[in-house]
Amino acid sequence: MEQTNRLLSFGLPIEPTVTMSPVNSQKSPRPASLTDLFVSFTLLALQGFGGALAVAQRELVENKRWMTPEEFAEEWAVAQILPGPNVVNLAVIVGGRHFGLPGALAALAGMLAVPLGVLLLLALCYSRYAAYPGVSGALRGMSAVAAGLIAATAFKTFGAIKTHPLGMHACVALGAISFVCVALLRLPLAYILIGLGAFACIFTYRKLGR
Repeated sequence: MEQTNRLLSFGLPIEPTVTMSPVNSQKSPRPASLTDLFVSFTLLALQGFGGALAVAQRELVENKRWMTPEEFAEEWAVAQILPGPNVVNLAVIVGGRHFGLPGALAALAGMLAVPLGVLLLLALCYSRYAAYPGVSGALRGMSAVAAGLIAATAFKTFGAIKTHPLGMHACVALGAISFVCVALLRLPLAYILIGLGAFACIFTYRKLGR
């Protein structure tokens, strides 16, 4: 204050003080509460007929932006390795990341509670009308749609491989070898996970170490 009065007495102009705000202080989007987690995963599960991979990618990455494409690809890989349904594992991972154990339980309940009731109703209807040709034809059509959704999601997440430490060529080669082992050679999945999975993890670790 005294310094300001002295400047005024000499007729010197006083520049206003500018308070600098931190750059990029906004946090990335995240679930607002446990209720938000429960409702979000309930709606996700209700859309996931024939597999919720495509719906999970669209909701978590594109709509809610809780995950980046790279994070989704990494967490989905972990969810596939763990025992149990892949999307349920992913829900537990996302819930646990934001709210710990309560978040994991809320996301798990959202994936299972309401869809379980819908599944029981559909099972009752299917037991009565399974013999109708239209029902079996509809199920075959749904399986084709589900396969198309999974393929489309694979193309969407393909861009995340560009930032992988192994590089594009190595990742594509590992994917092609996995496809040959599963689809053509009919090798047990456990052998592929232990063999190729361990090799990829060790190779990535060495790349990161450099």
